[in-house]
Amino acid sequence: MEGSKKIWLNFYDNETPKSIDYPRYPIYELLDRSAQKYPNNILTIFYGNTLTYKQIKELSDSLAYNLKNMGLSKGDRVALLLPNFPGYIISYYGILKANCTVVPLNPLYTENELNYQVSDSSAKLIITIPQFAKKALNISEKLNLKKPIVSYISDFLPFPLKIIMKFKEEKQLKGIKNKVENLKDLIHSKVKLIKEKTDPNTLAVLIYSGGTTGVAKGIMLSHYAVVANVHQISSWGHLKPDDRILAVLPMFHGYGMNVCMNSSIFNGMSIVLMPRFNAKEMAKNIQKYKPTMTAVVPTILTALSNLPNIEKYDFTSLKAVWVGAAPLTKAIKENFEKKAKCKVIEGYGLTEAVTAIMANPYLGKQKIGSIGLPFPDVDAKIVSLEDGKTVLKPNEIGEIVLKTPTLMLGYLNKSKETEEAIRDGWLYTGDIGYMDEEGYFYITDRKKDLIIVGGFNVFPSEIDEVLYMHPKVKEGITVGIPDDYKGEKIKVYIVLKDGVTATEEEFKEFFRKHLVPYKVPSEIEFRNSLPKSAIGKILRKKLKEEEIQKKINASR
Repeated sequence: MEGSKKIWLNFYDNETPKSIDYPRYPIYELLDRSAQKYPNNILTIFYGNTLTYKQIKELSDSLAYNLKNMGLSKGDRVALLLPNFPGYIISYYGILKANCTVVPLNPLYTENELNYQVSDSSAKLIITIPQFAKKALNISEKLNLKKPIVSYISDFLPFPLKIIMKFKEEKQLKGIKNKVENLKDLIHSKVKLIKEKTDPNTLAVLIYSGGTTGVAKGIMLSHYAVVANVHQISSWGHLKPDDRILAVLPMFHGYGMNVCMNSSIFNGMSIVLMPRFNAKEMAKNIQKYKPTMTAVVPTILTALSNLPNIEKYDFTSLKAVWVGAAPLTKAIKENFEKKAKCKVIEGYGLTEAVTAIMANPYLGKQKIGSIGLPFPDVDAKIVSLEDGKTVLKPNEIGEIVLKTPTLMLGYLNKSKETEEAIRDGWLYTGDIGYMDEEGYFYITDRKKDLIIVGGFNVFPSEIDEVLYMHPKVKEGITVGIPDDYKGEKIKVYIVLKDGVTATEEEFKEFFRKHLVPYKVPSEIEFRNSLPKSAIGKILRKKLKEEEIQKKINASR
């Protein structure tokens, strides 16, 4: 199936190249080249306030200049603890222009979760917003980092929202204002930035797969891989300067970073920024700002479809809604397309390959349930689950493996895991599926026990670790079970120690203290015993099968 046997090429859109000559330049050139080509194009739209390409370019230059003055040097890592707003883009590109590495983190993580990732990444500095400043300061002081840089969201808002938000942010910084730097002070003036030469094969972005312990892996992405993926996405979506994307997916995630931010910037597009998802607000923004596309996960489509009177909102500006990160059911797709009257295109990606590397054609033949065709220069095959080598025929189920110019450099400080994931240049995705006779790929299961909750990856072992911290637990295990809305939800099975009692709410409250909200189990079941193998291993698969059977019985 390698090389000449890429049967999927026959189903590409006419405008999509079968191969691309990828430039070898650093990520920040995406912004600088567009700023030169489209200086007055609007880059960001944030609650009605706009910034042009020229402005964002100059602001990021100024930040880079000042980061160097603060003592940061080539290769130093800077953590971003930010939502979607103009400050994110300025910070991301400013860090890269200073020849440093971006470490995007989920700002909703608990302090313990963040502490691990900041420490593991060897970050020297955290950039955040007032809402998370105390958390960032605690971590910075504990790990002996530089003073956190705080970016006020109010600095990018129009009047009167600016006044209201500034009041809130000043309260959030009460008592610590003199312990942090203000981003505004670092981007206030135009500077002539002299950029050092950047090798495109070096580390640019370090994204964590999730988790609080050794389970979490720092995925190392080079400048070249990120830029190559931008070119793939752009050619697949036929992106143009007059396109406009609504960015509701967090840009600290690979999907939001490259599909919503970097690909848009490369093409001189406008980005409508949403700091958090709210179905009604998203519908209003689509009607008001008329984006030509957006990128989502299936639960967003479900939430939009369930909006009362969704038909009253005008979604006709949308030429495409890209969906990925979790399986898309036929019902969700058809229900949304019928109500919103726009096209939903399913795709597939993983951070180990930056993000999207397959999708249904933008203009061509689409297949419901399929994750689509491999992008230009992506080779893919299905191999036997038994030996990991035998290439299977169409419609035979095995593991999806890939070769792509967007491949990660590896997992940070995890050579064994890197060797398991990348073998002879092929990325073993851990996803089980098949390819049909026309080269369209499908996912049927997850090789590992990964739970996907509304598009977010959750490792059961993360929950198990917290579970065993509870003094009343004798044994327990975490399982992902089917859920009509989120795709999967988290259920925990617990055997209590002899002579103690507990409630479901008691455990949920315990989990809330230690985990980000989407990792908190939806269901907790107390049992006298758990199914085990001959060697005493708790059988997660057996419990999952029980839940699936319950669902089948309930639907009869």
